[in-house]
Amino acid sequence: MEIPLREIAQWINGEIVGDPEVLIKGINSLDRAGPEEISFYFDKRYIENLKDTKAGAIIVGKRNELFHGPQIVVHNPALAYAEVAHFFAPPVPTYTGPSGQAYIHKKCFIGKNVSVYPMAYVGEGAVIGDDVILFPGVFVGDRVRIGQGTVIYPHVAILQDCVIGDNVIIHGGTVIGSDGFGFVKKGSVSVKIPQIGKVQIDDHVELGANNTIDRAALGKTWIKRGVKTDNGVHIGHNVVIGEDTIVVAQAAISGSVHIGREVILGGQVAVSDHLKIGDKAMIGPQSGVAKSIAEGDVVAGTPTMPHRLWLKTSGLVRKLPQMNEHIRHLERRVKELEAYLDKEKAS
Repeated sequence: MEIPLREIAQWINGEIVGDPEVLIKGINSLDRAGPEEISFYFDKRYIENLKDTKAGAIIVGKRNELFHGPQIVVHNPALAYAEVAHFFAPPVPTYTGPSGQAYIHKKCFIGKNVSVYPMAYVGEGAVIGDDVILFPGVFVGDRVRIGQGTVIYPHVAILQDCVIGDNVIIHGGTVIGSDGFGFVKKGSVSVKIPQIGKVQIDDHVELGANNTIDRAALGKTWIKRGVKTDNGVHIGHNVVIGEDTIVVAQAAISGSVHIGREVILGGQVAVSDHLKIGDKAMIGPQSGVAKSIAEGDVVAGTPTMPHRLWLKTSGLVRKLPQMNEHIRHLERRVKELEAYLDKEKAS
């Protein structure tokens, strides 16, 4: 497939500098792109790659004199790159119809153009919407509902009664609807609290590989529209995550936490149970959240504190041994001075 550069510029509302008829066959990074590929530049760390690139054209935020070929100038190069990459990305592979090697319960509903790969399982009462793709090893439990256009990659388990919206992407190894971690002590014995709720995942959510999303004890664990999670994320029972929130790798969210919309949780963040995190809050990586966070706050550290204060605090940590030695020295000098003054008074 060959696309004139002018057509690409139209897709992304860009202004062309140079030949608009250059033909583009694909997209690649600056250091790997060839003469028939378009690349992108929006980070000064890659300026040397820009100087040496063999790309046929580039996407930039403003005209760059270091590149002598055609350029498309846009307001947001990162967003423009994502939009162009979508066009050139290979489609998700499909399987023609439900495989005879898959288990599909007779009392379930399968929509139009559904791909069910070999070794997938679809339980009783499940509803699978149009254009869904279930890869090998996917388990869809009884009464699960999956909306249209959703893609579920290998070895995902969606347990009974959970609800998945339209155009959701779930990457391999994720488990949705495992029991929430609920126990009560009877002497030394941990008595399990039955987890009889469900998980609801709304439209346009993307879940990374090896996520675990626990079903609610009662009611539902709810992941709202447009949420994106990275790999290795844990979401406890009865958690609610608001629209367009981003949760980065290895974050762990304890039970009954309510997270607002457009929140960003950095990698390895741990959130204690029953807290509230306000809309558009940002939590730095490896932070421990022990109390609720207000709307728009930017915090970091364990326990969390305002991000600027955390930066100052973490900078002081390395100086603590030197400061300690200095304080000890001052203490010795004070004692010597007190002894001298006492001696003067006595004389």
